[in-house]
Amino acid sequence: MDIHLIPGAVATPVERDAIDGAIAPSTQHPAPSTKHQAPGNRHLLLPALHAVQRRVGWISEGALNHICERLSIAPADAYGVASFYAMFSLSPRPPLVVHVCDDIACRANGAEALCRELEQRLGKPGEPADRGAGAPGLDVGGRATWVRSPCLGQCDRAPAAFFQVAGEGAEDATLTNATVNAIVAGAADSTTTVGATAVYADEPRLLRRVCLANPESVVDYRDYRAHGGYDALERALVIGADAVIREVTEARLVGRGGALFPTGRKWDAVARHSSRPHYLVCNADESEPGTFKDRVLMEADPFAVIEAMTIAGCATGCEQGFLYIRGEYPLATARLRGAIEAARARGLLGDDILGAGVRFDVELRRGAGAYICGEETALFNSIEGRRGEPRNKPPFPVDVGLFGQPTVVNNVETLVNVLPIVLDGGAAYARIGTGQSTGTRLFCLSGSVTRPGVYEVPQGVTLAGLIAQAGGVRDGRALQAVLLGGAAGVFVTPQELDMPLTVEGARAAGATLGSGVVMLFDDRVDLGDITRRIAAFFRDESCGQCVPCRIGTIRQEELLHRRQLPLIEEVAQVMRDASICGLGQTASSAVLSAIKKLRIFDVETAR
Repeated sequence: MDIHLIPGAVATPVERDAIDGAIAPSTQHPAPSTKHQAPGNRHLLLPALHAVQRRVGWISEGALNHICERLSIAPADAYGVASFYAMFSLSPRPPLVVHVCDDIACRANGAEALCRELEQRLGKPGEPADRGAGAPGLDVGGRATWVRSPCLGQCDRAPAAFFQVAGEGAEDATLTNATVNAIVAGAADSTTTVGATAVYADEPRLLRRVCLANPESVVDYRDYRAHGGYDALERALVIGADAVIREVTEARLVGRGGALFPTGRKWDAVARHSSRPHYLVCNADESEPGTFKDRVLMEADPFAVIEAMTIAGCATGCEQGFLYIRGEYPLATARLRGAIEAARARGLLGDDILGAGVRFDVELRRGAGAYICGEETALFNSIEGRRGEPRNKPPFPVDVGLFGQPTVVNNVETLVNVLPIVLDGGAAYARIGTGQSTGTRLFCLSGSVTRPGVYEVPQGVTLAGLIAQAGGVRDGRALQAVLLGGAAGVFVTPQELDMPLTVEGARAAGATLGSGVVMLFDDRVDLGDITRRIAAFFRDESCGQCVPCRIGTIRQEELLHRRQLPLIEEVAQVMRDASICGLGQTASSAVLSAIKKLRIFDVETAR
């Protein structure tokens, strides 16, 4: 392929070293040649961009040229990918960028006041902090800046900040319960702290090791094994692939990311598909505002995620798995890497798993700040080294998925459910919960709640019962509303708290469980401001590929600010009917519920 590089742009030795280090280990296993993936190693584009961003702090034209030479990609194509992701910069910036969350959970817990004070002390977002410009202790001399950020998945410990650090050996970090002084101190010494997420369960199944785990031992294989780790994989290899799929089907497990597709049916379709190879993708790009359950599983029980992926891979004939994790989860990323390496060293990943003659391995891929990549086909494009834009369906992933091959894609919570199903049997699993909503479910409680955290409950518990387990509304205040399902969900009124937390219960109430978000808002929260932030979120996160979503999300926000409310419903209908993917189709759900159910805006406002 003839590559026309950017004239005169040459990579520095540091940039070349970073890029070559990211590409070299994987070139021995090039991706297959399909209509979705040219021969070679284009799928290494995202890791290469991450490598130079991490080492230098931005991606220069010279670095882009070197990446294009190594991967045989046109610079315009590579530029289109690099410019798609929020974590990459194509212009010089300081080596420390503090991303301060101003999304809905943090907004309800003081994020706006925090941002105002940061602007007074450190300057406007995106401007490097000058020496002496801040409070005592800040001495970064133009080497740091701060920016506003969408949800960082730390909603239970809001407000939060993410420290993106560049330099050799640099490590990103997270700051929770953030204050200006803590951010300034973190900017000065590049160290941050993160507290443990609280987890609650009467009879934990998914969280049973999380409740027991010593944070220092979660990447210790021996500790995981001592608490029943890899018992499920051993049983899966004994009973065989067909039996595993039968158990998952009998359990009536459905996807826990919001789509609710039967897991057993998906696995069976891929397992029976004649086209090879098959791929398994774990969707760990948990970016829905208010959601943090998958982060907790990955941080506190990483081996469980790898074991569940291995069972799924063996059952469906997938020899290669990809774990795609959001870029703002540095601790989870580090622990998963450790678990993968430890499993591979013990023969639990690789060419002959536990001597059973079965091959399966996992490659970790890190996202770069794009909510849309939580959509499964956008995620495939991202792994393949393309812009994270959704594909039209059909064809569906079970037929044409990653690299154009049959693909199983499940999120973290869905996969971890497979472990008790294999150990106890699908029938036993199905006896928990209700007929249509089996097993336990993880819910993320945040906002104005007394005890925020991850709660594991049998499906069928009412919303009121779950809120009571969390201690009710903080400080005994009055409850204004609950956001159920995240930014793509709906608001629920205090009069609707008897809703059973099941698929059928939520559907009957015109709601959705989505990704398990339960965010409370007391009478001190400005729900108009929260609703406008939701509209701004979808405007920013639309990939722009289809007109209904690209233009509709902009018009929705404009109409909301102008209070031209009747027109919002018309725009919402167009987005629902004509958008390519779920982002556009659900971008108005919470906004319309705020207008119609909460009536926080004047519905008589003139057009």
